Amino acid sequence: MKKKKFYALVALLLVAYSCGQSPENTPALQQRKVVSLNGQWQIAKTGGELPDVFPASTSVPGVVDLAVPALDTVGTAYRDNSWYWHKRTFDLASTDFDVIRLKIFKAKYRTKVYINGQFAGENAFCFTPSYFDVKPFLKPAGQSNEIVIGVGSKAEMPDSIPNGNDYEKIKYIPGIYDNVEITLSKRPFINNIQCVPDIKNEKLRVVAEIETDAPEALTLTYSVSKSKSGRKVASKTVLPKATVKDGYAVVDFEIDMKGAKLWTPETPFLYELALSTGADDKRVQFGMRSFRFDAERKIALLNEKPYYMRGTNVCIFRFFEDPDRGTLPWDSQWTVALHKKFKDMHWGMARYCIGFPPERWYEICDSLGFMIQDEFPIWGISRFKAPQIAEEYRRWMRERWNHPSVVIWDAQNETVSPLTAEAALQVRDLDLSNRPWENGWSEPIAATDPVESHPYRFDQYSRGKVEPEEGYKKELFGKASRPDNDAGDHSLTTRGTGSIFPNPSLINEYGWIWLNRNGTTTTLTDKVYEMFWNGSQLTPQERLHIYGRHLAMLTEYWRAHRQAAGVLHFCGLGYSRPEPPRGQTSDHWIDIRNLTYEPEFYQYVKPSFAPVGLMVDVWEKSYPGAGKLTVPVYVINDLEKPFKQKVTLTLLKGDKIVSKWQQKVSVKPYQVEITPFEITLPEEVGDYLLKAEIMVEGEQVFSIRDIPVK
Repeated sequence: MKKKKFYALVALLLVAYSCGQSPENTPALQQRKVVSLNGQWQIAKTGGELPDVFPASTSVPGVVDLAVPALDTVGTAYRDNSWYWHKRTFDLASTDFDVIRLKIFKAKYRTKVYINGQFAGENAFCFTPSYFDVKPFLKPAGQSNEIVIGVGSKAEMPDSIPNGNDYEKIKYIPGIYDNVEITLSKRPFINNIQCVPDIKNEKLRVVAEIETDAPEALTLTYSVSKSKSGRKVASKTVLPKATVKDGYAVVDFEIDMKGAKLWTPETPFLYELALSTGADDKRVQFGMRSFRFDAERKIALLNEKPYYMRGTNVCIFRFFEDPDRGTLPWDSQWTVALHKKFKDMHWGMARYCIGFPPERWYEICDSLGFMIQDEFPIWGISRFKAPQIAEEYRRWMRERWNHPSVVIWDAQNETVSPLTAEAALQVRDLDLSNRPWENGWSEPIAATDPVESHPYRFDQYSRGKVEPEEGYKKELFGKASRPDNDAGDHSLTTRGTGSIFPNPSLINEYGWIWLNRNGTTTTLTDKVYEMFWNGSQLTPQERLHIYGRHLAMLTEYWRAHRQAAGVLHFCGLGYSRPEPPRGQTSDHWIDIRNLTYEPEFYQYVKPSFAPVGLMVDVWEKSYPGAGKLTVPVYVINDLEKPFKQKVTLTLLKGDKIVSKWQQKVSVKPYQVEITPFEITLPEEVGDYLLKAEIMVEGEQVFSIRDIPVK
């Protein structure tokens, strides 16, 4: 008998070894159970009352226009006081748990829950989780339970609570747009964990809230493992001293992380913390990283090293209204591919603008290495109240603070109001990692917080705020000063050569030359294209060529002058609405499902974001034949290592090389070097192209300017 047990143990060891795990690294069984309720639900629409019949089905997570058959008609959808009721059944193998809690990750607008016909609660917030104790309403184990979740329309929202207003949206489609799950466990129950990396001292601070009647008797066991391999790097049983706060036992302890690999967009190394009370356990992923702004140098520091941010924007709530959206936002493979496409553009960051995507998106950014400026969906203050904003900020932070990808809390978009700062100050200290806060166009909350800059120079010209003189030239892009905002009567105006605030500047919108995916102008750019390029006479392809070229020039300009800690293009994912009611902005896809970029955008804008980039600093509309010309070429080095290479400057007429020059350049880490080329232009009148180029890791990086010789 003993031999049989011995051989059985050997067999188990061999199985563990063959699976790539040693026995000590094999994950322990969890006491906590999580039941996903994602999938197909029945759905019905009413004026507010519970329905008797559910005539359609829909996907959860999703939005209500996925219902089959459709519940709304075009033109009248989502604008009344309707409620959309989602129903399904679920079974639980056991209800012998102290805690049985429903979590709706995100749903809008307002949420009401019924379990087996009984009202379980409601939540008015739209962008943060809803939690409901459902244990009192459940049937005994083995019997099927019915859950009904209702979401209202935007018209149902209380005036005091943020509703995601966006001046470019037209539908405001309701829905349970993130996961739904039930957690079952015993007490002591781990309600929340905050992981606080301390890279200087190579430690991880852990602060956990625990539901227990005996905080003095808590015993906790933890382990830290590398997320990919599962290999443990630390484990211990501790007897932490707990303090009681808001009805929870709060424990605070440190874990030695000596030699830990740091998280960056280039090396997105993740760890997993498993914490157990003996009755419950909870696992969270985290990354060892720090992020802050240097108020003196006005730059961002990632892991205490300079980091010039290059990126884009995602307007997920606008994309919800795009006709080609379908179920793409809830397709993990598509979302991974989207962010890989972003990284291919040399972007390592996105502002999730005026709306939060599903939780899965943040997990993907953690694992791929993609930083997020997480913007709370406020654009314009109506009758909001600071306490309500602060409470939803608090829930937002608690949901996100273990994501290494989330590096900036963004309180709002393009709004001037004291309310968001007042609300943020009530909760800011809760984030023990002390992430910076951005506060739209309102006054920054701290000296180390960035200012949101939207230097829309083409808009200034098209509205007659700046005289176009000979058309676009260097004045259009501004002098080498701080980028200023342009927002009509509510802009942060300038005083002299800089912003009214001395904080680090973060450009997270610029351009104002948007085109729809089919190459037609938007309502905001009709006049721009007509004024500068006789736009109505152009083909869609000609407009797209102009768009790609000029967006690249703007990108080069704002990067080269080093007056901003980051340059984030607008917009990487939004909507395209060429037909009435026409849209105001758009993105750059010609095939959203297969994620195919518009070729002109990809050809010209990608090199403008290269980590080692170029800018040809000439801008005039015409040049004299046989004239002497000094061509300053900026070489922009965002990297930690020096860059040494030859820069080639070529003058072309069509495909023919007219002249070529080369100079060696050496650029220190994080610096910009200006290399002047002294050239003589041809005598022959004609249209020429000046192209500066370098090769960086096998990729051609270039900057081009038209040189009309007259």
